[in-house]
Amino acid sequence: MNDHLTIVGNIASDPQHTITPSGVSILNFRLASNHRRFDNKTGQWVETDPNWYSVSAFRRLADNGKLSLARGDSVIVSGKLRVRDWESNGKRGTSVDLEADTIGPDLRFGTVRYARSRSERSADDQNPENDEASDATAPTDGDGWTVPPSDDNVPLALDTTQEAAGGEREPAEVPF
Repeated sequence: MNDHLTIVGNIASDPQHTITPSGVSILNFRLASNHRRFDNKTGQWVETDPNWYSVSAFRRLADNGKLSLARGDSVIVSGKLRVRDWESNGKRGTSVDLEADTIGPDLRFGTVRYARSRSERSADDQNPENDEASDATAPTDGDGWTVPPSDDNVPLALDTTQEAAGGEREPAEVPF
């Protein structure tokens, strides 16, 4: 099975960062997804048993996750689901793994200030086949963001204020 899904949960283990001999960065952690349901008999919300996932992130996502994630963080993880059976020392079980495409904070429970990564792009990230939105000829600004093509006849922003007496700004008349 290789389905794509999004899970909201809490990081339940310290994220473990490793680098393979070939230089690929990997980040692994356990994710617990808790569910609540309303019990009509008691009139109370009841916590159910959590679902557990083993999450793996690779390359830049792993590097950024190493710097950003910690046990207990509420996150939203989207990626490819793999369910596999295992056997070890006479025990059998099922592992539910999620190969993360993206990981972000759950803003219902906290705030963040986004900082764009300034690290060098890895060889995989420089390959246009690995970047759906890649355009090697597109101009970039000083921070590396792609600058959208502009049309000199269309303003990017319209200042609808004018300076009034005393240096304050007030709404201006906009000719439409």
